[in-house]
Amino acid sequence: MRSRFAPDRQLTARMGLTLFLLGLLYVAFVAVLIALLKSWILVVLIAAGLLAAQYWFSDRIALFAMHGRIVTPEEQPELHGVIDRLCAIADMPKPRVAVSEMDLPNAFATGRNADHAVVCVTTGMLRRLEPEELEGVLAHELSHVAHRDVAVITIASFLGVIAGLMVRFAFYSQLFGGRDRRDDQNTAALLFAVMAVSALVYALSFLLIRALSRYRELAADRAAALLTGRPSALASALTKVTGDIARIPTQDLRTAQAFNAFFFTPALGPGSTVANLFSTHPTLERRLDQLAKISAELGRPAP
Repeated sequence: MRSRFAPDRQLTARMGLTLFLLGLLYVAFVAVLIALLKSWILVVLIAAGLLAAQYWFSDRIALFAMHGRIVTPEEQPELHGVIDRLCAIADMPKPRVAVSEMDLPNAFATGRNADHAVVCVTTGMLRRLEPEELEGVLAHELSHVAHRDVAVITIASFLGVIAGLMVRFAFYSQLFGGRDRRDDQNTAALLFAVMAVSALVYALSFLLIRALSRYRELAADRAAALLTGRPSALASALTKVTGDIARIPTQDLRTAQAFNAFFFTPALGPGSTVANLFSTHPTLERRLDQLAKISAELGRPAP
């Protein structure tokens, strides 16, 4: 799919490299599990089945987890109007539009491709943003769809889950496998080996995903600012949303944090220095600095 969103060769290269490295990592992971568990059919079926389920049903899973529902133009005329206008400008198919009944101000895009994409906005976001700010946020989310990085981050994020699930599978298969007591030492060694390999795989995939996710957010900010021609509006939305999220109680953010890689801005509470270090998003300062540079390039006042 081609659109009028500014192309980003660096993003494309990073997505390709990330998927290649993750592919190698998980082929090695599955091979080690087969050698350890001696059940290649079951290991391959579980890994392939979970990945296929996430790829095909990622939009439904995300909407269900975030309490989102598809809305019609009659239900949300202004929201649909903004997306209609942006899709026309960008020359791209219109995704389905959803609203999440959450006070957390945020938005995300999900789906395996442009024809099966969903853009979801929380009611907290709709209440807080001015029309031009909302336009900047939606342009940001649509750029994720146009650049295809939604599907890439969906696959990349889910692969890390397989490592944890394989640990559980190994544990329960050994626990209820009817082995003799004399095999306890072998069982403990097997469990330790599977857990060690899984932990290594998770750590490496964690770092790869963070590196891609941070860059893709900067790429989406840049593409949205260039498409709308109003980087200051996007900067205003970023500042407003980030400030409001910081005031939301930490316990209310925990449910949403699993989806940080997909959000417009991460659901992090105040004082999260360590969390920011491993965040899926670049810092607010870096995002605002980039938008200020784009404003200067466009000859607009800096945000």
